Amino acid sequence: MRLVLLHGFTQSSQSWEAVCRHLPELVDAVPIEILTPEVPDGLDFAATAHSVVEAGGAGVYCGYSMGGRLCLRGALDAPGLVRGLVLVSASAGIADEATRAQRAGLDEELAAEARRVGVEEFLRRWLTQPLFSTLDVAADEVARRAAKTSIERLEHQLRVLGQGAHEPMWDRLGELHMPMAMVTGRTDPKYEAIGDDIAAAVPGCVRLRVEGGHALPLEQPKAVASVLVDMVRRVSAHDSAS
Repeated sequence: MRLVLLHGFTQSSQSWEAVCRHLPELVDAVPIEILTPEVPDGLDFAATAHSVVEAGGAGVYCGYSMGGRLCLRGALDAPGLVRGLVLVSASAGIADEATRAQRAGLDEELAAEARRVGVEEFLRRWLTQPLFSTLDVAADEVARRAAKTSIERLEHQLRVLGQGAHEPMWDRLGELHMPMAMVTGRTDPKYEAIGDDIAAAVPGCVRLRVEGGHALPLEQPKAVASVLVDMVRRVSAHDSAS
């Protein structure tokens, strides 16, 4: 079974290393092929999502935050490829038009800030916001992220892939019929509420909460790995029964 893991904003494929280290110890009879692609540059939101699932092929998809929104769009538009879906600390976009426009303005300000202060200083500021207060940031985390990104990449992800830039997906959630899980951290109240709303809108979606905040692949990699293995088993069982 193929497992495709898609990272969040300011991150790279390296952000899944801790999760991937735990997968072998949790896997039994179901072999897993793991792909950790980089979010591509230069495409709009829908085209980015399509590019990810077309390159990844048929399998279980898991996305964190921005990566979760992209995997969700991929599942909606290419359900034949997304055989199982795990969303971690992710949303379906911003439904209210005025709020979405406000978010677009804030993301534009962040893009301008990144251009003004440079990659490393922007990353330092990004990681000190309350959203990541439960994340124990390693001393080299800023340098690790900076080595895999650029001002242009940050600007693109804010202006084109941010929640203010794409149409919300809430009214399409009922289209999802593949096995799905929605995962959030118990100390991330905003995304706890969003996760509840997504799970309520998707038939059969499994709602999971783990200890931790927003950045669960870094905070609780073993718990996230366990969710992924369970999803692979669900999809395998679903395929066998079909």
